[in-house]
Amino acid sequence: MASVTLSQVKKNYGKVPVIHGIDLEIKSGEFMVLVGPSGCGKSTLLRMIAGLEDIDDGTISIGDRVVNDLGASQRNLSMVFQSYALYPHMSVRKNLAFGLSNLKMDKAEIERRVAEAARILQIEPLLERKPRQLSGGQKQRVAIGRAIVREPQLFLFDEPLSNLDAELRVQMRVELAGLYQRLGTTMIYVTHDQTEAMTMATRIVVLSKGHIEQVGTPYELYNFPRNTFVATFIGSPKMNMLEAVAKGSTASLEGLGDLQMPAGITANSRVSIGVRPEQFILGAGGDLALQGTVTLVEYLGSEVFIYVRLGNGQVVLVQGAGNSKIANGEAVTLSISAEQAHYFDAEGHRLGPAG
Repeated sequence: MASVTLSQVKKNYGKVPVIHGIDLEIKSGEFMVLVGPSGCGKSTLLRMIAGLEDIDDGTISIGDRVVNDLGASQRNLSMVFQSYALYPHMSVRKNLAFGLSNLKMDKAEIERRVAEAARILQIEPLLERKPRQLSGGQKQRVAIGRAIVREPQLFLFDEPLSNLDAELRVQMRVELAGLYQRLGTTMIYVTHDQTEAMTMATRIVVLSKGHIEQVGTPYELYNFPRNTFVATFIGSPKMNMLEAVAKGSTASLEGLGDLQMPAGITANSRVSIGVRPEQFILGAGGDLALQGTVTLVEYLGSEVFIYVRLGNGQVVLVQGAGNSKIANGEAVTLSISAEQAHYFDAEGHRLGPAG
């Protein structure tokens, strides 16, 4: 296992900066997930850690070694890509062993490592098959196995599940989480899928336009987002934002009423009040009641998504239980609990406790 430290790391493509002086400490044995929208720089950052991209400034350390000038093969890490990149003419066994054979490793040691990786990933029955005889999930297991046999101090994953169908992604997510528990090796994982991030990570890095917006546990990011970007990016479906003007601890929502903000939260400017879909109360009972009309109902079995147009014209999304009997066109009352809502100032920064 190894820690990874990035200090003021920068990257430009020509004259265009894409990574803007990032500082990040990844602890030994962590499962760190880099997440963000397309173009935020997460894959570029991973490739710089791997040694596949040069950095323009700053330092990258793996363990106690600065690796800026070391090639990928000298960094004692393994990387799993989005594409499986298996050799089609080789059996699974030979695909797993190929990199070790090139290193002139002892044959008995190669066989031990291949057998151990196959056992961990439960692919022993596949060892004599060719890639064309494997399903997508099986190919991904072999690609991961090829990384495991190197017994590296660091695993890097670049969107490894994006080519799989939805059901298989869920299965592989569980398997990767189990693999991490068994190996305990430091893992850095890139994805645009926040469900993968929330379910697998010990900590998450949220990136936007080459900057780190927040680093924290899944619980911290969901319950204490640092700004409106993190608040609306983390969570599916995403957080509703209601605009208001605050005077002291009272926030006036145009056309909707006034909300007394919790003790310790004050402002004298415009504020954004964030309410997650599951935090709306269907009916009276909160600190502020809102009147609206249902415009769409999405029934998903155990839950239902209800789109409600409020009196000021804004449409909000409400998450209810699957047995909620709500129909299109129905007039409804929604309530907000001031303690459960999230508050952000005019610049989008969080007001109140940071977790």
